Amino acid sequence: MPRSVPIAPAALLLAVLLTGCGLAGCDGGVKGTPGGSGLRDPYFPKAGNGGYDVTHYDLTLAYDPNDGDQRGGRLTGTATVTARATHALSAFDLDLRGLDVTDVSVEGRAARWNRAGQELTVRPRGDLEKGETFRTTVRYHGTPQTITDPDGSKEGWLPTADGALALGEPIGSMTWFPGNHHPSDKATYDIAVTVPKGLRAVSNGELTDERTTGHRTTFTWHTAEPMASYVATIAVGHYTVSRSTTSDGLPVYVAVDPAQTAASRKVLARLPEIMDWARYTFGPYPFSSTGAIVDRPDDAEYALETQNRPVFPGAPDTATLVHELAHQWYGDSVTPKTWRDMWLNEGFATYAEWLWDEDHDGDTADRTFTSLYAHGEDDYEDLWAFPPARPSAPGRISDTPVYLRGAMVLHKIRRAVGDDTFYDIVQGWAATHRHGNADTADFTAYVEKRAPDKDFTGIWKDWLYGDGKPDHA
Repeated sequence: MPRSVPIAPAALLLAVLLTGCGLAGCDGGVKGTPGGSGLRDPYFPKAGNGGYDVTHYDLTLAYDPNDGDQRGGRLTGTATVTARATHALSAFDLDLRGLDVTDVSVEGRAARWNRAGQELTVRPRGDLEKGETFRTTVRYHGTPQTITDPDGSKEGWLPTADGALALGEPIGSMTWFPGNHHPSDKATYDIAVTVPKGLRAVSNGELTDERTTGHRTTFTWHTAEPMASYVATIAVGHYTVSRSTTSDGLPVYVAVDPAQTAASRKVLARLPEIMDWARYTFGPYPFSSTGAIVDRPDDAEYALETQNRPVFPGAPDTATLVHELAHQWYGDSVTPKTWRDMWLNEGFATYAEWLWDEDHDGDTADRTFTSLYAHGEDDYEDLWAFPPARPSAPGRISDTPVYLRGAMVLHKIRRAVGDDTFYDIVQGWAATHRHGNADTADFTAYVEKRAPDKDFTGIWKDWLYGDGKPDHA
């Protein structure tokens, strides 16, 4: 056997260049690269992260509203994020705003990490292969932040008179747990929250355990269906809880601040009725429970379609309850791919209000549409400010055109195809993209496929993407 000869450094470099092999050798593996810090969303480019897809969040949290240096209390958390690598990774990012990180591990091994703004960059000890499922555990603590959005509204962790309320649209969930905080990455959840005895912690999905030890109580919630992080919630405080079922046995869990119990009683009694109507109108309900959280009017500035259990600041009216429950189909189950597609959430939910009125001796949807077209700008001065599919700025994704002009687009489709085909489209859209993501192009293609004999060019051009008030209703 010939005697082996050490390779000189220059020869080694030449071998690397000629063979394309790294210094680790040619074993067929691919060296990992860092995942992207942000998904380049057209309105929130730093939201979310590239290189992996989250499948499950396991959050173990403890919150005491009276502990901490400032109003907002103290949150201690351990988040285990299970994900699948979509390409070989040498590092990846998680979104986490504020809070202090204690340590990070990947697959049980301590990992290097650093913070920069909302980015928590994690460097595992070894590269992650494409397709590999891996678990990242982050331990953290601190006072969660309240975020002021571009439109001036508050989200994130909202301190209340007796606890806190976590609302996450569009980016607030990163204030209380690390993750891939973009609507395009949905996952299942287990959330356990420990609070001082006497308080309750309400979240999404089903309550699987409630256990008191000493002066603290732990509430454990499980969400089995995929959920975008912006519709995850935690509400901590004193609540009056009622449990019931709908006519077909769907569990209903309602938590109401005691100060709102009397004002909410009548409208919340209609929840099963609304659910029956919504299932008939939109198709099978996509989740395993329903309900509501009603806090005090000063606790938040808006209602939000948090999955399974919408949140309301004070007793809602019937229209608002219909709107947020309709979002369970359109927004929570069928979730936008980017924040540009918000009209697919709000247009559908607003049109649900019109349909409810039509089916309950109110104005027909056609009369509502006609009135808006004729003089809607008298009540909504920004009605024609921009097209629903192209909000003019991040701070305008929840403005009037997204809601009302979005609903008007749906009514134009209904006029074009007739009621039978229209309801086939409404139900089929929800069924086709159940628990998934979709954008405006997906929707227009779906409509055209379901009504191939119709020309929708004018509707898309003038109503969906067109600037200003269309020339004809």
